[in-house]
Amino acid sequence: MTCLLILTLTLAGARAAGSGPIDPARLSDAVKTLSSDAFEGRAPGSKGEDKTVAYLIQQFRALGLQPAGEHGGWTQTVPLVHTQVQPGALITLEAGGAKTALTQYQDIYLSTVRPADRVSIAAAPVVFVGYGVSAPERGWDDFKGIDLHGKIALFLVNDPDFEAQPGDAVAGKFGGKAMTYYGRWTYKFDEASRRGALAALIVHETPGAGYGWVTVAAPHGENFDVVRPNGGKEQVALQGWLQREAAVALCKRAGLDFESLKLQARTPAFKPVTLPGTRLSVELAVTHSVVKSRNVLARLSGATRPEETVMFSAHWDAYGIAASADKAIRRGAADDAIGIAGLFEIARAFKAGKRPARTVLFAAWTAEERGLLGSETYGAHPTVALAKMAANYTMDVLQTAGPSRDVVLVGAGQNSLEEGLARAAAAQGRPITPDAKPERGLFYRADHFSLAKRGVPVLLLMGIGGGPDLVEGGRAAGDKWVSDYTANCYHQACDAWSASWDLRGATQDVEILYRAGSEVADSKTWPEWNKGSEFKNIRDASAASRR
Repeated sequence: MTCLLILTLTLAGARAAGSGPIDPARLSDAVKTLSSDAFEGRAPGSKGEDKTVAYLIQQFRALGLQPAGEHGGWTQTVPLVHTQVQPGALITLEAGGAKTALTQYQDIYLSTVRPADRVSIAAAPVVFVGYGVSAPERGWDDFKGIDLHGKIALFLVNDPDFEAQPGDAVAGKFGGKAMTYYGRWTYKFDEASRRGALAALIVHETPGAGYGWVTVAAPHGENFDVVRPNGGKEQVALQGWLQREAAVALCKRAGLDFESLKLQARTPAFKPVTLPGTRLSVELAVTHSVVKSRNVLARLSGATRPEETVMFSAHWDAYGIAASADKAIRRGAADDAIGIAGLFEIARAFKAGKRPARTVLFAAWTAEERGLLGSETYGAHPTVALAKMAANYTMDVLQTAGPSRDVVLVGAGQNSLEEGLARAAAAQGRPITPDAKPERGLFYRADHFSLAKRGVPVLLLMGIGGGPDLVEGGRAAGDKWVSDYTANCYHQACDAWSASWDLRGATQDVEILYRAGSEVADSKTWPEWNKGSEFKNIRDASAASRR
């Protein structure tokens, strides 16, 4: 059977299943275009960006939307510092009286966000700071006033209670298995920078990180950051990861036991440990430039309350052409061309129906893969009042394995948008299933977070949030799809469009977001954060503007 015939039968089956206003054939076509080699992996600041932005504008215009960017245009400029570590890095670790060379991308992964030609670190001491958490509201401080200036801060991944055992003092302090923002690598690098560290390294352990070493090394020394007024000097000179095996060996040579240090780090009495006789030296060259990337923004003006908004969003960027010798194109088909395709379909559905009371915004973000930088720029410089944004619905990595009996929700329990999602899912005969592995912190790893931390109620559908209960094969088949994708293709060249994809499940999910968002867009009510959410007080502070 030919690939074309397989695709035809799959899409015909999707229509027969009753996909409503969302067309799986159009989803497939848009993904096939965006993830084609002509778009060069859609890296920010590349030729692939130029082609991508032009394509997005063309599609939004053809759908009959209006521009919602800066100065009446379709885009918002996102100035970024782009850095690339060059081959030939010299990384030397001294411990136990002996020096050992560490291999970049194998033992250690280093990058920088500073726009400098060279980074040199000479025999800097290494300080183990546990999980590197400063959370006074939880009665937790891993730093205990230590001065990190001129030192290498070595962190554990995830939260202090990630591996807690029953009876441990830390058990439940950070939500158990559900990662908090304190567990994210971005928080740890920022905390090291705030405390003046020279560099920050996180020990990579797959269970705590939520992904393997191949994902860590995928950027191959490339990094991005927002343009900072002082040239990024407030950021650590180097940031990165240390393989668990290398960390275990390092501690042993310093006369310490890695597992014992981890146990100590799970107690509130933990104090940072300077590894005896341990020094790290680094010499590496860096190329750098400032690129002006772009968010693409479109709107359908509300009929009666246009100043109130509902936003649907996804990120257009992927990892571009690898700096490695094979120059592989990392196409980002599932991550996140399919989310962009979902935006087109939702916009088409809104245009075909009655115009809602509130304005509907469509945002295609840049630089999600580089730390949510496009959405963060929008959060800091919004084109509409965020206090009057009723909701943000984000799509990132929708599953391609067929229809499912349930809807997997990342960040379940956060806000009242989930009630509307549940109603839309029930109309398809599907219940809501919370993310099966909240320890991976997916809620803090997608663009909706840039709006959530400014108080906007958000909802994220992400196919890798847990294995869906697939109609064909059940939960086991769903788990296999997630594990195969994350282990083999996540941020890799094989994240490519395929004629064998079954987009009926993605079609279901896009439709329920459209249905749930339509309800909010035509409502006079304001979704709220649930009691206990870390974002509730932020939203409550702007309540007067919504009366």
